[in-house]
Amino acid sequence: MLGQVLLSKNEKSKQQTLWSLYIVETRLGHWYTGITTDVERRFQQHQAGKGAKNLRGKAPLVLKYQCIVGSKSQAAKLEWQVKQLSKAQKIQLVESNGERVNDKIKSLMSATLA
Repeated sequence: MLGQVLLSKNEKSKQQTLWSLYIVETRLGHWYTGITTDVERRFQQHQAGKGAKNLRGKAPLVLKYQCIVGSKSQAAKLEWQVKQLSKAQKIQLVESNGERVNDKIKSLMSATLA
C-alpha cells in the first residue's frame, strides 16, 4: 500500500467529475457560453427552456462547440475568458479543430490587447 492514495467515496466522485465548456447559438444568431458536467443534458435543458434565462424563447438552438476542461474552477476561468472574446474570435475558436483551447484563447486574447 506504499504510495497508494486512499480516497473517500466523496473525494473520488469529486475527482472524477469533469467539467466542460460549451457554446450554443440561438435562432437569432446570438452565442451563449456556459459550463456543465454533462453537455448533452444541459443542451436539452436549454432547448426545453429550462436552462439559462438568457436562452429562453430563443430555440431552436445549435451546439457550436464543446470541450472537456477539467475541474469546475478551471472551467469557470475558461468560461470567463471566452466571454471576453468578440464573436469573431469565438468563431475562430470554434473553427480551431484540435488546437488546445487554452492556447487558442490566449492567442485570441493577446491579439485583442495588441
